[in-house]
Amino acid sequence: MLANVYLHYALDLWADQWRKRHARGDVIIVRYADDFVVGFQHKWEAERFWADLRERFRRFNLELHPDKTRLIEFGRFAAERRSARGEGKPPTFHFLGFTHSCSQDGRGRFIVLRLPIRQRVQRKLHALKDELRRRLHDPVADVGRWLQAVLMGHYRYYGVPRTVPALAGFRRKVVWLWRRTLCRRSQKGHVTWKRMDRWADQWLPRPRVYHPYPDQRLRVRT
Repeated sequence: MLANVYLHYALDLWADQWRKRHARGDVIIVRYADDFVVGFQHKWEAERFWADLRERFRRFNLELHPDKTRLIEFGRFAAERRSARGEGKPPTFHFLGFTHSCSQDGRGRFIVLRLPIRQRVQRKLHALKDELRRRLHDPVADVGRWLQAVLMGHYRYYGVPRTVPALAGFRRKVVWLWRRTLCRRSQKGHVTWKRMDRWADQWLPRPRVYHPYPDQRLRVRT
């Protein structure tokens, strides 16, 4: 809340004035709390904004994070332009738990591909592994309901278009971790995959898209 109030004046209102005074091309800004991404049509405008923003923040005793702040070439024409210069694929960036990259749909049209940040997913799986060990001797139904809530929270955050395969992979790893824990209950605690699949189907929901593209979400059909 404090970040939203403070940056509304330190960043949002100032950026809107900057765009009106200095920009010749399109400028977009997306901010959540103290994380934000700014997009520019022209590179020289991005460079000037970056310099002006550092000076603006200094007046408020703020500074940009040196490891998270960078200028990258991204967007509809980035891949084509970089290929013409003999450079590799456009770089990716992390924002709000997603890795954003330049990609194409099945028709060859440009899209921004958003996938869960791999390192965060690995940390979450490690935490689930530790918690499953702690719940080693809890009833299967209790653990199933808990994992169900965990998966639903994961899906409802990361369930955007084109993430279903990644979410399905996360579910498979959760099933594997759960079975591995159940097999450690005792020397005779082996759980067959047939039984494990039955429990997984009973308790662990399968992923789906919860946040479609805006034009799909707001489309009216008659």
